[in-house]
Amino acid sequence: MSPKSIFRVGVDTGGTFTDFVIVRNGEIEIFKELSTPQEPEEAIMKGMARAGNSAASEVIHGSTVATNALLERKGARTALLTTEGFEDILVIGRQTRRELYNIFVTRPDPLVPAGLRMGVRERTLYDGSIATPLDQDHLQTLINRLRSENVESVAVCLLYSFANTEHENKVLCALEPLRLRVSLSSRILPEYREYERTSTTVINAYLAPLMSRYLRQLTERLPHGSLRVMQSNGGTMRAKTAADAPVKTILSGPAGGVVGAFHVAQACGYSRVITFDMGGTSTDVSLCDGDVKVTHEGQIDGMPIGISMMDIHTVGAGGGSIAELDAGGALKVGPQSAGADPGPICYGKGHQLTVTDANVILGRLLPRFFLGGTMPLAKARIEPALDMLGWTKQWRSVEELAQGVVDVVNNNMEQAIRLISVERGYDPREFALFCFGGAGGLHATHLAEALGMRRVIVPQFPGALSALGLLLADVRKDYSQTVLINAAGSDARVKTLFAALYSVGMAELEAEGFKKNEIHRIDSLDLRYRGQSYELTVPLVADFIERFHKAHERRYGYANRGRDVELVNVRTTFLGRTAKPKFSKTVKQRRGPEPLERQPCWIDRRRVRTDIYDRAILGHGHVIQGPAIIGEYSSTTLVPPGFRCTVDAYLNLVLESN
Repeated sequence: MSPKSIFRVGVDTGGTFTDFVIVRNGEIEIFKELSTPQEPEEAIMKGMARAGNSAASEVIHGSTVATNALLERKGARTALLTTEGFEDILVIGRQTRRELYNIFVTRPDPLVPAGLRMGVRERTLYDGSIATPLDQDHLQTLINRLRSENVESVAVCLLYSFANTEHENKVLCALEPLRLRVSLSSRILPEYREYERTSTTVINAYLAPLMSRYLRQLTERLPHGSLRVMQSNGGTMRAKTAADAPVKTILSGPAGGVVGAFHVAQACGYSRVITFDMGGTSTDVSLCDGDVKVTHEGQIDGMPIGISMMDIHTVGAGGGSIAELDAGGALKVGPQSAGADPGPICYGKGHQLTVTDANVILGRLLPRFFLGGTMPLAKARIEPALDMLGWTKQWRSVEELAQGVVDVVNNNMEQAIRLISVERGYDPREFALFCFGGAGGLHATHLAEALGMRRVIVPQFPGALSALGLLLADVRKDYSQTVLINAAGSDARVKTLFAALYSVGMAELEAEGFKKNEIHRIDSLDLRYRGQSYELTVPLVADFIERFHKAHERRYGYANRGRDVELVNVRTTFLGRTAKPKFSKTVKQRRGPEPLERQPCWIDRRRVRTDIYDRAILGHGHVIQGPAIIGEYSSTTLVPPGFRCTVDAYLNLVLESN
């Protein structure tokens, strides 16, 4: 790689590897570095040096810093200022139980301890009118308490502040002398539902100091090029914005994968796909029916997050997922992962059996292809390590154990796909399985067969598609406002509300350098039957009420067209269109491919002679009959007996059952 040419780079930090995709002179280059979980920027800077750091014009980053800090409870010491009487809203929540029949269940402690949840004397009503003015003297008493508590960040969430921001703005002014990071609910999530709004604002405050430090350090070490961060909604934002609103980066990495997968799928003529991203630590699945699905009802570790997020379901099933016995003596895989350090046994340091080790035992993961042969796989370490574990001796052979590990992790991933499809009224048989991630190609055909899906698509650069997705993402800004009015006859009110949101969206994107013809807008409404507790989002079209009835019928199996429909929120999304890598069709090849060799591989519990192919030599029109293994730098694809693999014009591998 020549460091002299200017390039854009996408960097996706995963639990095991940090992936780099570079677009230089119209060509796409990929490589990986082992992640450094304690200091994620170290792996990034190592990769940037390898790419030619000084020539980077733009770096787009998919980060796991916010997610990991939240899951590991390593955020800032945070205080909550809320309307007096609502101090315990984080504890009370919705009074729902995640494990209904578990009498020993324990709830995680809230991010803000009781002593730092403080009530502000004020009251704003649902319509924005002020019933009780803000008590400035009492507020100053609370601020003095904050000074003595060594607080690093403050969340402010006052009742009905989405209808009138006056009191929250006054609290912000009063907090300025403390020089702390302050998160206002009226800016983070100006929507009703106090619990979800409070939870989202508290999470943002909890993560803001850590994320700010991380992005500042990374920006200082990068060259003059700009740093952008992937959001959970599938768009990018400035690093400074991400530092102020880290809650929007919770699904930063997985979102890049869905953006990349759907963009490539559309370019190749597939509009209905289920994306399947199996990496080193977890598997992320998402259903795309003509577009990417977005939800406003996300959760992380039981804590609701109300901002726009891609509708992605994650399970702890990746190449590094650890196999062990549960309390009943049954084999379980995940959610714990060996990560990058120590990693799987075959990486040279690990001591616990993982999915990657199982695939090495079965002869499916070949050292000659793994990271281009630059990282050796120590197969000889696996059996001695298993002997040390003890519990593995109940299996008749290591191959039988490895097959059991693969079966268990496949079942976990199958259930995840059923959750986002069958349980939401979609038939997976009507979709193609779009497979990527370093480990996905080894498991995709089994999942497709179990779900009755006829086609599996493996794109180019599958092990780095999430990083490529970062370069395919537009700049995105979401705006919303709670309304709570009857949907019938609401046109004039809706028009006024959208006009206010439009002016903000246009101003912010124009300030980032976008011209009017580069800005695209998507409007939608949150609707529900009057009396319901939750709503569905539909596009703003002339017959939006009928669209809602149909959406309700798909999700819940019925529609009630004689019942009043309530408009809950108006939403608009502004997209700033960015330059993207181009995908072109290739010339059809006349001669068929020749396998590099044939070697034994365990498939369906039997040892079969398998053709080995290097994906680099495959071209448009090539057809490979299973059993076969197709290896490349970032991933490996298994074509089992009874399947054939066709290389399409865009060099995707298309696997179909014979």
